[in-house]
Amino acid sequence: MADEKIFSNESEYKDMLESIYSIGETLYAQMGNDSDDHLIVFKSLTELGRNLVGADRASFWKWDKKDHKLWTASATGVDKIVIPDDKGLVGKALKEKRVIITNDPYSEPEFNSEVDKQTGYLTMSVLVMPVADISGDYIGAFQIINKLGASGFDPKEDIRKLSLAAFVCGMALESETFYIDSHFDKLTGIRNRMGFYSDLAHKYAGYIKAGSEKPLSMFICDIDKYKSVNDTYGHNVGDIALSFVAGIMKKHADSSGTVYRWGGDEFIAVLADTDLEGCIKTADAVRQEVKDTPFDGEGVLVNLSMSFGCTLYDTEKTIEENIAAADGKLFIAKEGGRNRVCG
Repeated sequence: MADEKIFSNESEYKDMLESIYSIGETLYAQMGNDSDDHLIVFKSLTELGRNLVGADRASFWKWDKKDHKLWTASATGVDKIVIPDDKGLVGKALKEKRVIITNDPYSEPEFNSEVDKQTGYLTMSVLVMPVADISGDYIGAFQIINKLGASGFDPKEDIRKLSLAAFVCGMALESETFYIDSHFDKLTGIRNRMGFYSDLAHKYAGYIKAGSEKPLSMFICDIDKYKSVNDTYGHNVGDIALSFVAGIMKKHADSSGTVYRWGGDEFIAVLADTDLEGCIKTADAVRQEVKDTPFDGEGVLVNLSMSFGCTLYDTEKTIEENIAAADGKLFIAKEGGRNRVCG
C-alpha cells in the first residue's frame, strides 16, 4: 500500500502541488485577516477538494449539531443551502460516519433531486466525505459532484486525494470555531472583551494610531441596578435582560461601529467616523429605547434603565486610558442619578 500512487502521472502531481501551493498562499494571507467572514478560506478549500479529485462541483458543509442543521460554508454553482442534518447524502454520511460514493445518485433514496429539477443540472456521481476535528468528532462534510473525464468516482484513488482537503478543512473549521468561542459572548451573541482588543488592533487600527485624524469614539454603559433584576426576577430573566440590551445596542450602533459585552452587565460600543457629539447622540438613542421598551421576562414585563459614559478616542493615550476616560464619565452618570448619558 505504501508505494501506491495517488496521482497517475508526474504532470498531474505537479499540477496538484501548484494548486495546493496557490491555495496555501490564500489561506496563509487569510490567517492574518481578523474579519468575521472566513468565506474566502472555505471557498479556497472547497476549490482545493474539487481540483484534487477532478470534479465539476464541490461543496463544504458545516454541521450545526445544536440546531440539527447542515449548511454550505461554500459551494460551487449554487447559493447557500440549509437542510436538516438527517437529510440528503451529506446527512447520511455523517449519521453513518462513513464516506459515501454513488455513481447513480438518482437511485439513492436520500438524494434530493429537486435542486437538479429547478436548475436543470444533471448529477451523475457524488462523493461525500465526513470531516472531523482534532478529537475525531465529525463537524462537517465535503461533497464532490460529477467526476470529470470518467464515468464515476474511484472508491480508492479519489478518497485518498480528497482526504488531504478534508483534513485541512477540519483544521480550518475547528480554528474558526475556536475564534468564535474566544471572540464572541455566547449569551448575547455580540463580541466580547477579547473581540474588542482584537478589533482595535486590526479593524480600527487606522483610527487609533498616533496622529490619525479620523474620529473614533466609544461609550461604556451598564444596566442600572442590574443586581435587583436578578434578585427580583431570577437569573434567567437577568440573562434575557442582557440579550435585550445587546439587541438594542446593535440596532443603533452597528451602522457605524461595533458593540461588545465587556463583562457582567457592562457593554462598550466603538463608533468609527463619529465625533463625541455623535457618540452622545447614539448612546442617548439606546438609553431612550431601553427606558421606553419593557421586555418579556418569562411572562412578566420588566423595565430597565441604563447609564452611559462617552469619550472621543485620544490617539495620544493608551487603549486602557481611553477606556478609563469613558468609565469615568459613566461614574459621573451614575452619581448624577442614573438613566443618563455623560460625555
